[in-house]
Amino acid sequence: MACPADSALMRRASQEGFATIPLGSAFHLRGALHGAQIVHAHTGRAQNLAFLAAMRLSIARVATRHVAFEPRRPRIHALKYTMACDGIIAVSQAVRSILVKAGVPASKVVVIPNAVETPVVSASAGERRAARLKYGLAERDFAAGHLGAFTPEKGQDVAIEAAMLLSERMPHLRVILAGEGSPAAPPDARVLFPGFVADRNEFFAALDLFIMPSRSEGWGLAAAEALAHGIPVVASHTGGLPEIVEHGETGWLVQPNDPRALASAIADAASDAHRLQGMAAKARSRGFEYSVERTAGLTEKFYRRLHTSGL
Repeated sequence: MACPADSALMRRASQEGFATIPLGSAFHLRGALHGAQIVHAHTGRAQNLAFLAAMRLSIARVATRHVAFEPRRPRIHALKYTMACDGIIAVSQAVRSILVKAGVPASKVVVIPNAVETPVVSASAGERRAARLKYGLAERDFAAGHLGAFTPEKGQDVAIEAAMLLSERMPHLRVILAGEGSPAAPPDARVLFPGFVADRNEFFAALDLFIMPSRSEGWGLAAAEALAHGIPVVASHTGGLPEIVEHGETGWLVQPNDPRALASAIADAASDAHRLQGMAAKARSRGFEYSVERTAGLTEKFYRRLHTSGL
């Protein structure tokens, strides 16, 4: 496993007994490919390194496309994914459509969603109380949370504006925006910025609702994770999110970049505790569809297909 030095991924992989090397030059990576059958890249830079490192080696090259950005240069994009890869994994149908539209052969692309670690049991009432206490939530508060790095496409600014719109209508609303790169000072006491969250189980246990106001989203890992924890989701109708959230069943889909639509969905969620509880049960059932075992099995099946094709 080649990954950034001293990253969370490298630390966890090392702790669990996987062989790891720092992701450096193509020359460095080539030395680690001795005896390998497949090299699998997960970022654009990693894909470039894998292509160079595996040149003239009998190794199948796989790339996973995680983002739903429209390519600025479709022909170059298509060339990169056609010539530099033997197989491509798209994390959603939306991502696959963008690749095929850009000119990547459809036969090369399979859809395999990312996996989430599904908790064996839901958080107990005691665990939920303790989690809410940690985040300073009162029993009467309605907690809507988001988890993700603070980048423009994640839409945390949309969530903040929605919270401001609900200040009079929902005085007990608390919005928790967790993730790296959060602002130092909150614009309002009802919007909380806990920063990077190490204990994700505790974070989800504190919530009544998960919000994902993304402007662009290849799939929506945090949304799927929320569902697996039994938390209904309000998400933007963009990218792969409509493939995860079933409107009216496990949550709400709203137009992206629309604070009023997001505010309306949050208010709707908070207006009927019984309905929200029913959605929570459906959400947890839906979350099991993204188990690690299922994703690993589909990925291995794809690897075997490449291997038996003689690549």
